[in-house]
Amino acid sequence: MSYSDLQQKPIAMFDMDGTLLDLAFDDFIWNECLPERHAQVHQCTLEQSKQTLFQFYQQHKHTLSWYSSAYWTTKVGVDVLQLQYEHRNKIKARSGCFELLEQLKQKGYRCWLLTNADKAGLQLKLENVALSPYFELMISSEELGYAKEDVSFWRELQQLHPFDPTKAIFIDDTVAVLKGAESFGISKLFSILQPSSSKAARNSNELPYPALDELTDLFDCLETHLQVTDAKTA
Repeated sequence: MSYSDLQQKPIAMFDMDGTLLDLAFDDFIWNECLPERHAQVHQCTLEQSKQTLFQFYQQHKHTLSWYSSAYWTTKVGVDVLQLQYEHRNKIKARSGCFELLEQLKQKGYRCWLLTNADKAGLQLKLENVALSPYFELMISSEELGYAKEDVSFWRELQQLHPFDPTKAIFIDDTVAVLKGAESFGISKLFSILQPSSSKAARNSNELPYPALDELTDLFDCLETHLQVTDAKTA
């Protein structure tokens, strides 16, 4: 296939944690395991530990540091990556993940995995869930120097891997990330109703983007999106 043919194929861009993978693993690590280990290491109560950690979490949300296991290891004195490896058996794909990736492959889509997980975290997930065969490109925001919430992430991505934002689809569970993508010019944006199986589904009416319940709902949502877009431009 020539480069020009490749450029004509639509691109489906996916977030990883909370979109393709169940966010319950990350919720468990950051909200249960780390506070317990932190309390042991620093000889404080679990409540004190949670208070300290959650204050740190709020300070660094939506920054590159937030997603860095090396940063948190230094910051809190616990090997966060090791903690994740200890519980790696809890890493699971979300329902419909592989079915949707197969459908996209059959329909001729190019698939890109764009994650805020650092390179070590991405490697951990790929060792435990067989996502790699479906993606021509897998990028950690650590490589680009910006979190996906920042429009600079998208500019850097396009510099390295040219693509037409008007032909791309992007699915992510985080509203701030979708807003960054929208600012860059991607209009086919979708969220996820229930990123974590350990938490209740969100209310679709409270999300600013169409949200998928099952990942395999994507094509139905795309049809609706096109009808709405056509109505707007009519």
